[in-house]
Amino acid sequence: MIKTENMRNLKNITAVILTYLIVCLSGNIVYSQTIIPRPNKVQFQKKYFRFSKTISISSTDNSFDDLIPGFIESVERYASLQVKKKEKSQIVLIRNTNIKETEGYLLSVSPNKIRIEASSQKGCFYGLQSLIQLLTFSGESGKISCQIIEDSPRYSWRGFMLDESRHFFGTDEVKKILDQMAFLKLNKFHWHLTDAQGWRIEIKKYPLLTEIGAIGNHTDPKAPAGFYTQEEIKELVNYAAARYIDIIPEIDMPGHATAAVKAYPQFSGGGSERYPEFTFNPGETGTYTFLTQILREIADLFPYDYIHVGGDEVSFGNQKWTQLPGVRKIMNQENLTDLSQVEHYFLQRMSDSIQVIGKKVIGWDEVVSAGLNNNRTLVMWWRHDKPEVFQSALKNNFQVIMCPRIPLYFDFVQDENHTFGRKWDGKFAPVRSVYEFPSIQFAPESAFKNPLVKGIQANLWSETVKSTQRLEFMLFPRINALSEAAWTNDEQKDFDDFESRLIKMFDVYKNENIEYFDFTSETPANEWK
Repeated sequence: MIKTENMRNLKNITAVILTYLIVCLSGNIVYSQTIIPRPNKVQFQKKYFRFSKTISISSTDNSFDDLIPGFIESVERYASLQVKKKEKSQIVLIRNTNIKETEGYLLSVSPNKIRIEASSQKGCFYGLQSLIQLLTFSGESGKISCQIIEDSPRYSWRGFMLDESRHFFGTDEVKKILDQMAFLKLNKFHWHLTDAQGWRIEIKKYPLLTEIGAIGNHTDPKAPAGFYTQEEIKELVNYAAARYIDIIPEIDMPGHATAAVKAYPQFSGGGSERYPEFTFNPGETGTYTFLTQILREIADLFPYDYIHVGGDEVSFGNQKWTQLPGVRKIMNQENLTDLSQVEHYFLQRMSDSIQVIGKKVIGWDEVVSAGLNNNRTLVMWWRHDKPEVFQSALKNNFQVIMCPRIPLYFDFVQDENHTFGRKWDGKFAPVRSVYEFPSIQFAPESAFKNPLVKGIQANLWSETVKSTQRLEFMLFPRINALSEAAWTNDEQKDFDDFESRLIKMFDVYKNENIEYFDFTSETPANEWK
């Protein structure tokens, strides 16, 4: 961030601090909110809840008892407080069936007690995340302003996608990301596990996918095989589920298939000079059997309703399809006139296979024109320069997740002075742009109220991300802006206030050994190139 921008930010932060000090000097209590994402309704009261280094918790509902061990671990980890489970306690978890939103909660802080009410475990979990932050950011004061928070999310889909095909990061790093997602009430982890550079998940029926297809990455095509075993996948799926995060696997097809067909070349549909062996062969019956058997194993590993099939950028490498006898045969039999129709034929067949194994399809926005069933297909709008595709998806009654490159691709640089990473015609993805999404600057106006729009997601592609330090630097602190954009209603959003809360997160990152971009610093950032 340029110097003048830093000065502006510091002036805003100073103004907030001075406002608080003035309130203190006037003899009143400071009613500051430290939670990210900012709750949608808060009423402050002129008292404090005071606590010492030990705090107690209980539940009036047996199902909420399951949440207490995780809360204890998080409070001890982030706030350095000891928590004990006691029958008569300071914190009480209560099931309240009058709270209609599944992810909603009511958090009441009075001088002697904190109550969290929800109609579901998920809602109670999010109330606990808010309390963890209140305790963490209370500092040395040992007190929290009394308040009543009535909260529920703006969007049901609050997602982050990690690409591990281009570079592989491993179990510990994924857990670290999942922990921070839970802290911020993000609930969908989209996992890009296959692409041209590497196949990253064990498939027992086809062991060569990892023995051969997992070798290499974007930087080094001869790098040792990096992939997740099925046991590691199960571990991470359970780890995420305990944090109310669904993991959505992406198995890319019919393009971005290079790693797979390197292992099983009999299913290759060829490619182009720039993208060799880029596609699966849509004219070979065995291709559909091969992919369906893979997806059966995927479905057994991931309990969430959806499997992401990609479906993007197929034209990068489908030029040889017309030379394949099987493709020509299908074109004649099905009266297909061009290769885009062959692509759609492929996606329709795989969509049918996915339905048979009990799942639904997610695809990038190219699938809007593929003739898929809108009742079992979710579309991710990523081409920010093609708003007409977004409009077409809504017109054809597809549910849509908004994840446009600008501003929600986190491999784009986050400051104009950063030199390593992507830009789009000079545009990039600073914290403020992420925070302000989905403003009219970045999305069609029809996005804001249409019930078919289920949420937003940031995507981190890893061509320029070859280390965990670089991964974290590109993700933090922008993930905080993502969480507030996804959770908080427009009328409650205030970027200057958000910045003052965001700075408090830096201490969490330091304690967790997380790299991050400090936008307040005058020193040029280490971009971990």
